[in-house]
Amino acid sequence: MTELNAERARQAIVEHTRRLAESAAEAGPEAAVPTAPKWTVADLVEHLGQTQHWVAEIIERRVTDPARLPTEMAVLPADPREWQAWLTESARRVASACSDDALDAPVFNPAGDERPGTRFWMTSMLNEAVVHGFDAAAAADRPADVDPDIAAALIGNHLAMLTAPTWEMQRAESAHAIRGTGQTLQWLATDTAGAWFIERRPEGAAWQPGTRPADVTVTGPARSLLLALTRRLPLTGSDATGIGVDGDTGLAQHWIDNTAHVSG
Repeated sequence: MTELNAERARQAIVEHTRRLAESAAEAGPEAAVPTAPKWTVADLVEHLGQTQHWVAEIIERRVTDPARLPTEMAVLPADPREWQAWLTESARRVASACSDDALDAPVFNPAGDERPGTRFWMTSMLNEAVVHGFDAAAAADRPADVDPDIAAALIGNHLAMLTAPTWEMQRAESAHAIRGTGQTLQWLATDTAGAWFIERRPEGAAWQPGTRPADVTVTGPARSLLLALTRRLPLTGSDATGIGVDGDTGLAQHWIDNTAHVSG
């Protein structure tokens, strides 16, 4: 999996949270979110800030037992004018919790994979800020940029979640849907060296970095691939995304339709 330097990841959490806060202020609290139709902008702000505070507490307390996870959530300020400061606080808190000293400390990892818990949470919090930042930008009709290295790291994180030991327990329907009999998919970034190969096996989906012949190959900027994988951009039908599909489009669309794991 493409790994970001920890300091780069921490800075990106704060930066993308700041961008989300700016988009939220421009859109207004009651604005609908086109890419997450059940949510308003207020829902986005509350979700991100609460999640960042919650995760920060997990890391700060070095929680290893899921039975001891925090049960209280931070309260969204009633006045939207206070939201930017509230999000700044939550982003800085979780970034600070993911200090170098904490990166390899014993912390609960709900994916159940080989990643130390803090590293899992750090990447997850970056994913939340980036993907929901795109949601907020869509609500405000603002552009939302994502650097290629960040997008590539989050694609790897996305696939790691979908093939993690605990995914079937968390999302049994998804885990079963992406099994197969050897069907293969490939995602290739055109602006980084990122390449992700997926094989749908009877026992479950598996992925690895690199390129191989595949039943379908999806190419495009890493940002567009990430947002298509998380259902924020269409796979086909829009030249503006820079996405190209070579092979079985239905196979790629089926994967996307059955694998979103972000909120909304």
